[in-house]
Amino acid sequence: MIAPINTQPARQFCLKCLLMLLILFGLTIASLVYLSLNPADLFTLEALRNMAQFIGRFFPPDLSADFLEKIWQGILQTLAISALATLIAATLSLGLSLPVSGRFGPTAKGLTRFICNFLRSVPELVWAALMVLAVGLGPFAGTLALTLHTTGVLGRLFGESLENHPTGPSNALMLSGSGRVTSFLYGTLPGIAPQLLSYSLYRWEMNIRMATILGFVGAGGLGQMLYYELSLLREAQASTVIIAMLLLVVFVDMVSNKLRRIQMHNQG
Repeated sequence: MIAPINTQPARQFCLKCLLMLLILFGLTIASLVYLSLNPADLFTLEALRNMAQFIGRFFPPDLSADFLEKIWQGILQTLAISALATLIAATLSLGLSLPVSGRFGPTAKGLTRFICNFLRSVPELVWAALMVLAVGLGPFAGTLALTLHTTGVLGRLFGESLENHPTGPSNALMLSGSGRVTSFLYGTLPGIAPQLLSYSLYRWEMNIRMATILGFVGAGGLGQMLYYELSLLREAQASTVIIAMLLLVVFVDMVSNKLRRIQMHNQG
């Protein structure tokens, strides 16, 4: 059977689309002029030669046994910071999700939503800088910084998941004589647990990446090692730290994806 030919007229010329593209192009050019940036400078022979020399100083990476031992300690520290921060934040967020979802009235809902919005609106690096000033250099500051920001993010996500979940099972348990805590644990939590776990795993992936960056403000982990090596212009050692960061992120992504597949398989 021959498919019918589409006889509708072609879409007419979009003047608004062209104007939008011209405006974006003009804003881009204006930004480059205002910032005194010339992209062509990146492709001059001198610039290419300097970039090649700079990249060449990072190779070969330092694979000595003593330095690899330090790298391993940094990896463990980064994993511990991210995992502990995510676990504490998920626990706090589970408690915040009840008032965020409106279970304790509009006043508590507005107050806890404001707290979550405030915590997540401050970037992790800013929290880390503040925590370094408060508790000093080291992994404790990094853990506190990630915990505060992640609590704001997960608290809002957990609260919205709870708010959108049907209240029928929980109400049925309460009508049968169960308390509010029991009805939540057995009537609501099992239905939203997979979603909460998925959110937590996603935030753990992000916290791994952020934990490797927070070291630049003295919050421990591989980031602090990278900042130290770059400060001393030890590019070979810095290259090893960067490779370790990349391998760590790939490993965590694989583990997280595996856990998600197991979760989806258990859900049927």
